Amino acid sequence: MPKKLSELRIKIFADGAEKASMLAAAADPLVKGFTTNPTLMRKAGVTDYAAFAKEILFEIKEKPISFEVFSDDFTEMERQAWIINSWASNVYVKIPTMNTKKISAAPLIKKLAAQGVKLNVTAIMTLEQVKEVEAALAPTVPAIVSVFAGRIADTGVDPMPLMRAAKELLAANPAHELLWASPRELYNVYQAEEVSVDIITVTLEIIKKAEKIGYDLNELSRETVQMFYDDGQKVGYALY
Repeated sequence: MPKKLSELRIKIFADGAEKASMLAAAADPLVKGFTTNPTLMRKAGVTDYAAFAKEILFEIKEKPISFEVFSDDFTEMERQAWIINSWASNVYVKIPTMNTKKISAAPLIKKLAAQGVKLNVTAIMTLEQVKEVEAALAPTVPAIVSVFAGRIADTGVDPMPLMRAAKELLAANPAHELLWASPRELYNVYQAEEVSVDIITVTLEIIKKAEKIGYDLNELSRETVQMFYDDGQKVGYALY
């Protein structure tokens, strides 16, 4: 039987931007931290970035939370990073690995890390990007390196070798944690555990699937057939 999520070494972070859901997750000992981004905030209907962040931070004071800059200009990114950094001691500032013009953010990452800013470097897709980011980070300053394993898998590429290699690259600096981003299913948590990833971000929908861990597959088959049957009856399908 697979281990329960609470029995795994990996840390589970909740990914989202709905206040009620975040506060509910904050009370769950399984959830060790949070990540957000502008896309999640837009989908949740957030219109005032700073007000939303401060409301969340008023309630969640201990668990780490990542808030992302939203500029494409590195000077403006830096300004935003310092504002976000000032909000609370449990905040990590999310900086993308590049801007929309494919210009590396490594110089900004190096500058902020050298000044003690805790960073979550995001949207990483290649081992070369991991190497560049790790070289820019300050060895003793806490940081999260977010590799979008789910999006990599969406291209038909197995992310496991990359995640394993990325973990080896970060191993020399315990202050730097590897994060498996954009998981698509509960099994991704076990894959991340297998390659010793430090953190995985999961949606609340994926967390809810944990109730099926160890579930009898024959019973799951019967329930699935029952669902198909019930739905056919409800619609009243008939063939003549």
